[in-house]
Amino acid sequence: MRPFTFNPGPRILSGDGSAARLADLLPEGPCLLVSDKQVVRLGLIDACRASLEAAGRRDIILFDEVEADPSRDTLLAAVERGREGGATHVVGFGGGSPMDVAKLAAYLLGSGDDLDSIWGVDVADGVGLPLALVPTTAGTGSEATPISVITCEGGIKLAVNARPLTADWAALDPGLTLGLPAEVTAATGIDAIVHSVEAFTSARLKNPISDALAREAFRLLTGNLQVAIDDPANIDARSAMLLGAHLAGLAFANAPVAGVHALAYPLGGLHHLPHGLSNALMLRTVMQHNSEAARDLYAELAPLLVADCEALGSQARCAALIDGLDRLVVASGLKPRLRDHGISLDDIPTLAREAMKQTRLLVNNPCHIDEQDARRLYEAAW
Repeated sequence: MRPFTFNPGPRILSGDGSAARLADLLPEGPCLLVSDKQVVRLGLIDACRASLEAAGRRDIILFDEVEADPSRDTLLAAVERGREGGATHVVGFGGGSPMDVAKLAAYLLGSGDDLDSIWGVDVADGVGLPLALVPTTAGTGSEATPISVITCEGGIKLAVNARPLTADWAALDPGLTLGLPAEVTAATGIDAIVHSVEAFTSARLKNPISDALAREAFRLLTGNLQVAIDDPANIDARSAMLLGAHLAGLAFANAPVAGVHALAYPLGGLHHLPHGLSNALMLRTVMQHNSEAARDLYAELAPLLVADCEALGSQARCAALIDGLDRLVVASGLKPRLRDHGISLDDIPTLAREAMKQTRLLVNNPCHIDEQDARRLYEAAW
């Protein structure tokens, strides 16, 4: 076995109502509770907030101003709110955006570091405030990762990827996901599936533990996504999706994502498409681009999705996987073409240029992608 390093994620509380049990673990003092207005409006934070108050933490500093693809200004506003309130710990509650803001806010509040000094991989080395994360979608896996992605000037997404951003606790509470609309379940579920595929085929830092997690995540996610869409109150399917998303998060926190994400980010940053949808739009074309370099790995995943393909050769299984995932995207109700979402052919050169800025992701792709490749892949997805 070749040498490898694997970094575990947070301690996990799992099961219906687990978010309310965080109050038994968090330290005393004011809590910065980071969320968004929709999560608050739906009452999803109510049980967790009530349990914190019942445990004597009545100084809850609610910051519910996080938007999709959170901006630098939003992050710094959350930090300032926590600093003004004397927060001793942070809870991030919602989808990937509130959790990303919570991770970086907890780190900046605890370490005192300047944001612009810590962009990149393993630059941040301080100590953040105690942090708990509660996902309300089964998608980003952000509760499992030490990564925070922030949208900066010009729609450029910058990331801090460093172990001190890892949460201390994560609550996987499937009851919080029961009310998700079908389109949100679909987009976030495809996002998690992409995490598992890209971790399993990552050109850097792939290892036996990340492989095992990615395979199990792929099995859980592809086997339960359609059930969760068709039967949104199915707690077993919701639990499997939430666990699958978390396992995929652990996998790609160690074996990082690649070309699909690199080409998806400009769609979110420039055209404000949801992140999971952006990944779904680029999945087929990037996998086809990678199909020779990653053929054996794609062939290994194929039987987990496509029945009765074990006897086929590796190239046929690779094609079956790509076709199977494409069918899953369509069956989920997502419109699979860029033109379905207001993207024009004239936008493609700009998208390709912006994708080239995602060097931290492109280096992980099993097959090289340059700007001309990116233009061709966007055209194929159009």
